[in-house]
Amino acid sequence: MKPIVSASFIVSSAELSQCPKPVLPEYAFIGRSNVGKSSLINMLTGQKMLAKISTAPGKTRLINHFLINEQWYLVDLPGYGYAKVGHQTRKKWEKLIETYLLKRESLMSTFLLVDSRLPLQDNDRQVISWFGENQLPFVIVMTKADKLSRVEADQNFRSFSKSLMEDWEELPRIILSSSKTREGRKEILGYIDGSNRLFIP
Repeated sequence: MKPIVSASFIVSSAELSQCPKPVLPEYAFIGRSNVGKSSLINMLTGQKMLAKISTAPGKTRLINHFLINEQWYLVDLPGYGYAKVGHQTRKKWEKLIETYLLKRESLMSTFLLVDSRLPLQDNDRQVISWFGENQLPFVIVMTKADKLSRVEADQNFRSFSKSLMEDWEELPRIILSSSKTREGRKEILGYIDGSNRLFIP
C-alpha cells in the first residue's frame, strides 16, 4: 500500500463538463446522508479537515475532486436519503450523480458506504442493485464499526451479506471500516493501489 503524502482539494463541479480532465484514475465515495463519508475520507487521507464534516445531512451538494499524491483523484459525491432538500433539488443531485457514474471514463470504482449498525436499508439495496444492473465496479464499505462491539460488528456483517445474497449470486466486495480506529484503511487503499495499475489514460 502506497502511503498518502499529499491530498488537496481541486474543484467542486455542478456539471460533468466542469470536472478535471479524465487523465488520472479516480475513485468515488457515495452513501446515504450522515453515513460518515467525510470522516472516512479524512481518515484515509490523514487530513482532519480535507472533507468538511457536518451533522446536517446533505452537506455535500457538488462533485468534489481531491488530488491524491499527484497520481489519482478521490471524488466526494452528494449523499442520498434523508437530506432536507426540495424534490427538484434532489432530482438535480440524482441526475448529476447518475451522469457522472455512467459517463466518467476515468472512474475506476465507487466506494458505496453503508452504516454497519443498521440492517440493509431499502435505498441502499436499490443503489447496490443499480450498480449491478449497469455493470459498474464498486466496493461496499460498512462504516462506524467502532460504535459496535466486535461480536456485534461481525454479526451485522454476516447479516448484511446474507441479505445481499437474496439479490446477488456472488457478493460484491465488502469492507468493514471505522474512521476512529482506522479499520479498513489498508484494505481500501490497497484496492485503490491495485486498480491504479490497471488505468489506461
